[in-house]
This record gives sequence, structure tokens and C-alpha cells, in this order.
Amino acid sequence: MSDGHVRGRVSAEMAESVADAMFALSAPSRVRILSLLRERPHTVSELTEAIAMEQSAVSHQLRILREHRLVIAERRGRQRLYALYDEHVGALLDEAIGHVDHLAAAGRRRRTSAAGGEDGSR
Repeated sequence: MSDGHVRGRVSAEMAESVADAMFALSAPSRVRILSLLRERPHTVSELTEAIAMEQSAVSHQLRILREHRLVIAERRGRQRLYALYDEHVGALLDEAIGHVDHLAAAGRRRRTSAAGGEDGSR
């Protein structure tokens, strides 16, 4: 892995930090916000419109994402522009989505096999 991290046993401190990051991904609205920010930085009003949530709810989710250092905010006049904290956040999101896709594909294969084979015949 990068940044000098070697795979192996995870310390209690590292486990706590990883669990915190995973908590930040535990709400569908936060995942949707991160996916939008992966495309480009957005203002709160842009995010509110894109995911059809109340502004106060989006702001609350952004506060959680900021607290867990998954997003950063830059002031632009009277607005704040939100972006991913760094490229690792995008990679984390990609891995989580890839894992879910993999599980879904495995489930489809199991259902197809249980129905009588790969071609669906018995």
C-alpha cells in the first residue's frame, strides 16, 4: 500500500480510525454526496438540488463528512464549495461500490445456478 503503510495486524488506534471512516459511509445520503463530490466540487445548494434533500439535512451530512475528514470546504464569497478531502476518499468510495457490485453479481450467479444452471434451464 502507499504512504508507507504495510499490511498486517491493525492497532487498536488504527481500527478506531477505520471504524470512524466507515461510519461516515454508513448513511446512503453521505455516499450520494461523496459520489457527487468525486465528480467535482459542489456548493450546498447544488448538492441539495442534486439529491433532493432539505438544505439543513445536507449541511448536517456535510458536517459529519468534514468531522471525519472525508470532505473539505473552501469559502467562495458567501458560499462554501465542498470537495473530497483527497484522492483516498475517492478510492475508498470506489472500493466500497466495487465490493457491493461484486456481492450483487455473486448473488445473481447463485440465483441463476439454483434455478437450474447458467442458462436458466433445468
